[in-house]
Amino acid sequence: MFKKKLTLKIILFLLFSDILETFTQFCFKKTAIAASTFQITDFLGVILFLKGAFFSPFLWVGFLLVFLTFVIWSGVLSKIDLSVAVPIASFSYILVPITSIVFLHEKISLLRWSGIVFILAGVIFVSLSTQEKKAGLE
Repeated sequence: MFKKKLTLKIILFLLFSDILETFTQFCFKKTAIAASTFQITDFLGVILFLKGAFFSPFLWVGFLLVFLTFVIWSGVLSKIDLSVAVPIASFSYILVPITSIVFLHEKISLLRWSGIVFILAGVIFVSLSTQEKKAGLE
């Protein structure tokens, strides 16, 4: 098995993938907001909600971004291990809340920020343990 090398180019693609994922979530949220005038209390409400979502340009941009993210992510995974890629591509844990604050005017509590910090710390520990395991095998 050949050694898969993490390069600056791959890191940049991973960061770009995170940015696309963040804006995908933003587009889906904007779609939900646009369609939220319809109450989902019965089958007709579901149909009206879906109709409102279907005609939102944000929905289609979101689908396009999902496809682009898939293409980039697949390309990255062909070059490096999944256990390396996922921890590096965890910036969306920070980007999504920041995007929510700036563009959606959401409030993020200190408790939620604390949770985000703990998740990122866990991602770092997982990443470090992966590197430690690989160093022990070489």
